Amino acid sequence: MLLRAHLFFTLAFASLAIYAQEYNPVADSGAIVIQGNTRFTILSEKLVRMEYAPDGIFNDNATLTFVNRKLPVPDYTVVHQNGWLLINTVYLHVKYKENSGRFNAHNLSVTYKSEPIEHRETDCSVLVDVGSSWIFLEMDPFTWRPGTKDHKNLKGTTRTLDGALGKFSFGQMKKLPIEDGIISRSGWAFIDDSQRPLFDNSDWAWVQPRKNNGAQDWYFFGYGHDYKAAMYDFVSTSGRISLPPKYAFGVWYSRYWQYTEQDMKDIVNDYASHDIPLDQLVVDMDWHITEGSQPNLFKTAVPKLNGWTGFTWEKKYFPDYKEFLSWTDKQHIQTCLNIHPAAGVQWHEAAYPAFAKAMNFDTTGHKAIPFDITNKKFAKAYFDVLLRPYEKDGVDFWWLDWQQWGGTNIKGVNPTFYLNYVHYSDMQRQGKRPLIFHRYGGLGNQRYQIGFSGDCIIDWKSLTYQPEFTATAANVGYGYWSHDIGGHMNPVSKANKQDPELFTRWVQWGAFSPIFRTHATKDPEIERRIWKYPDENFKAMRKAIQMRYALLPYIYNNARKAYDEGIVLVRPMYYERPNEQQAYNLPNQYYFGDNMIVAPIHESMKGATTIQQKIWLPPHSSWYDYRNNNIYMGKGFITANYAIDEIPVFVEAGSIIPTQTAKTRVTGSVLDTLILTVYPYIPDSSLLDSSEVYSDEDTSFEHYLQFSKLSLYEDDGVSENYKRDSFSITTFEFKETKAAKAFTISNDDKFYTGKPGERAYEIRIVNTSKPARLLLNKMPMTEPGDWSFDDKSHVLTIHIARAKISNVAIGFF
Repeated sequence: MLLRAHLFFTLAFASLAIYAQEYNPVADSGAIVIQGNTRFTILSEKLVRMEYAPDGIFNDNATLTFVNRKLPVPDYTVVHQNGWLLINTVYLHVKYKENSGRFNAHNLSVTYKSEPIEHRETDCSVLVDVGSSWIFLEMDPFTWRPGTKDHKNLKGTTRTLDGALGKFSFGQMKKLPIEDGIISRSGWAFIDDSQRPLFDNSDWAWVQPRKNNGAQDWYFFGYGHDYKAAMYDFVSTSGRISLPPKYAFGVWYSRYWQYTEQDMKDIVNDYASHDIPLDQLVVDMDWHITEGSQPNLFKTAVPKLNGWTGFTWEKKYFPDYKEFLSWTDKQHIQTCLNIHPAAGVQWHEAAYPAFAKAMNFDTTGHKAIPFDITNKKFAKAYFDVLLRPYEKDGVDFWWLDWQQWGGTNIKGVNPTFYLNYVHYSDMQRQGKRPLIFHRYGGLGNQRYQIGFSGDCIIDWKSLTYQPEFTATAANVGYGYWSHDIGGHMNPVSKANKQDPELFTRWVQWGAFSPIFRTHATKDPEIERRIWKYPDENFKAMRKAIQMRYALLPYIYNNARKAYDEGIVLVRPMYYERPNEQQAYNLPNQYYFGDNMIVAPIHESMKGATTIQQKIWLPPHSSWYDYRNNNIYMGKGFITANYAIDEIPVFVEAGSIIPTQTAKTRVTGSVLDTLILTVYPYIPDSSLLDSSEVYSDEDTSFEHYLQFSKLSLYEDDGVSENYKRDSFSITTFEFKETKAAKAFTISNDDKFYTGKPGERAYEIRIVNTSKPARLLLNKMPMTEPGDWSFDDKSHVLTIHIARAKISNVAIGFF
């Protein structure tokens, strides 16, 4: 009997075999089938690698796309029948005509088979309610052959939104070219990796050309409607979605402006005085010498230079940059500097002589040292001479901005992708948890976060498109797009430069986006300090930011899930409801983690005090309005009115949402008080088994009216130790029978640096009745001291005073 319509997914951290190896391109021999000049590697039940090598020599190096093939060997069979090689997994049937050479539509096919229901052992498949019973839905079998076009691909992402007005390129008004993703309604994805360059096996893995001998290196994903399984297979082979440092989920302040170090200090202090959290300070390119600060230097500059590239502090604005960086460290502010590295190293740079010496470069005539990031010698000097000294002074990470024109000296190596790799891996080699900030470089870039989406047009259309663009990037695992909140430049309407309503709604979307960073171009009419706006708008924006900080435990929990499972924080509705047609028609609505749906306001109220928003609440679940706990049965679309300070956010019934008390920083703060809000499942009598008999004395919780569970992940937030089992999982469960309810807290004994020794809890249970009595670890709790009940809102609040972290059991009677 299944009493609960809502399925919950817990993060099975301990059971996932991901810690042993993230980077091992050599597959287990048991997964390999060789026939003549072809090799088939069964990477999972739904993923197969297919190679043809004219010389019979197969590639076991990592490529820029695929870095790990050492996976558990799935069950499969091999049959040779009438000249055909037949390989079968539970889901896939691979058929190849033996000794027929290169793969083509006549000698190779892969058929996706729908697995019989009785073989299923997990809850990852799609369930649909039919009366009082539940059935699995699967795609019909289909066959793929080389050359088959995928007309149902749900797309992935693109390099940048530079110059974009909504989903169009401004001026040309051409639709942005979004690349195909892994997820498709066709039920399959095909990746031709034949031309992608390789990594060598050196200590610092380095790119090398791929031999062009007509070899084929293909990957076929066959997953039907199980999109989550497809993404798990993708990140298992292409690399995990890296877990950013925890502070990255806080507020970033950024603006293209000639700020002085005192200006920057004033901004930090203004955030504090207005009770606004802040974690990152992004210093745009004017930190270094530019054409604007020293025009005489650039009168004879090479084309496209004009002072954009620079590695020398501008003392006009930062007379004592070391003191400034020391000050930001003391404030627990992370500092990021903008660089445009592609124009190389110019003669006027302070580090030019040392860099030239490291490169054995002839400096006659003050020649620029060309940028060559695929040259390992150049890359080492780039870090050791140019950047490392500043990092030791207190620069925390770098914004790698534009100017990565064209290609590199190695065919097929995208300079954007490779800059991301070398910066990320350099930080990793230093023992840090890496954080970079750059544009998207293609498949595999999910390994290197954060993404800078570029300079979009300030307009409602741009705001409208960003949620869709961000959620769709889930289909290539690129889960951390950071947008210019507020838009960047050239508003279609001049009024949009300072439109308080537009900026407010953009900030609200930013609060429920992967990364929150305000930004704008160098224009005195564009303001990004929220306290400079009318009081009503300022308070609405501050409220949204404070909501984000409250939700950081939830956000970080889902970030860990992205690392483990390949399912990112902001994802399309069809990830959870792949068999619901409506889930594919909602570009501005998305899942925010496992338990929330967000539908940001992206239109003007046109002078009214509220705006009506239409939201789709998926069937077979119940939903709570996050602002007021109003309950909606998931039966399709609803409409609701929203004021300027309200955001359409809904929580699925059966969820436990972890939040924290007010914080001004992520860095330096401790989660010593945890708030847990339980949104109970709302029973539907049609789902209850009327033959089940409950006794009032039954408090064993073997027969649940509901069961909600949360596994909360925590680590030190800054190191790579989380990959080495240095983290903690706390499990929270809410159970209810006919006779009683219980809330339990189970702590593991794992340790990580900075783990609090004591913690207080506030447990809020909404949509409930007042209990007659409560027991904490079998001892009576007092009202109103230990708990209280609001008769109007029907919220029960339980307080557990700060004490040594231990297991807790609360009984409600």
